[in-house]
Amino acid sequence: MFGIIALATLLLAVVLDLLVGDPQTPYHPVALAGALIAKGEGFVYREGAPPWRKRLAGIILVLFNVVLVYILSYLLLAELEKNLPLAAVIIGAIFLWCTFAVRSLDKAALQIFNLLEKGDLVQARKYAGMIVGRDTDNLDEAGITRAVVETVAENISDGITAPLFYFAIGGVPLALAYRMINTHDSMLGYKDERYCDFGWFAARLDDVANYLPARLTAFLLVICAWFLKLDWRAAISITRRDRRKHPSPNSGYPEAAAAGALGIQLGGTNYYQGIPSERPQLGDSVRPLESSQITAVRKLIYGTLFLLLVLYSGLVIVIRWGALW
Repeated sequence: MFGIIALATLLLAVVLDLLVGDPQTPYHPVALAGALIAKGEGFVYREGAPPWRKRLAGIILVLFNVVLVYILSYLLLAELEKNLPLAAVIIGAIFLWCTFAVRSLDKAALQIFNLLEKGDLVQARKYAGMIVGRDTDNLDEAGITRAVVETVAENISDGITAPLFYFAIGGVPLALAYRMINTHDSMLGYKDERYCDFGWFAARLDDVANYLPARLTAFLLVICAWFLKLDWRAAISITRRDRRKHPSPNSGYPEAAAAGALGIQLGGTNYYQGIPSERPQLGDSVRPLESSQITAVRKLIYGTLFLLLVLYSGLVIVIRWGALW
């Protein structure tokens, strides 16, 4: 997956994302994936079924959708690459563009930063509530900043590194399969009465899929901290110390690395529908949680993307050069 067509596909997808962002349309592949999942859930879920049947139904739904998306995209792109290479690049880039989100993640963080700079906490809370799952109605500037930094750090991993990682090892079809896994987790991976068993496999598969990307993201954030003149040494030490404190097996890695690089402390008390939830603290309070930290974490978004592009392009050059010799 390190050929010239693949590199052209990746670069075009990145250009599309940076220029256009994440288009809000019901025909977006992720929106279509959500509709497919919802339709499948209605077909296989049975209220009152024993837990093992709900788990089995959830496994069947996830595997069917993930395999379906992989096979269909693989067959389409393989046929195009064989007969219409340019079309393969364009269609592949459009598909890949829909698996990651750089500009939209940055835009959301920037919007909240601007509102905090204006002192408009009411609107800042509103927009923060659009990108985080916790209650935001009573958050102060520090609470909003923490929510944004935690969300951006986590999304650098599963919204940028992970899809591009799977693209690198399996092309566009595997990147789409990853996004389908992630979408299943977003829709089904809850611990409430309905999804505790039915969404069990979706949540576990997402944990497995993000295992390597989360750790790669932490490594990339350390490198970013170095060339952005942030605290790269603390990024290493805090990641080593706090990475396993997070309830997620993966999210602690990018969040701890970001906390160390920025010199802030993440975690603490969150509220979900009015119910308090204590999250372990990651990092040390070297600097205050204020809006300037949002600017710093936004730089980490683009730094990570840049490093991924350099790494992938370098591999393409080395492999192609080796093939010539």
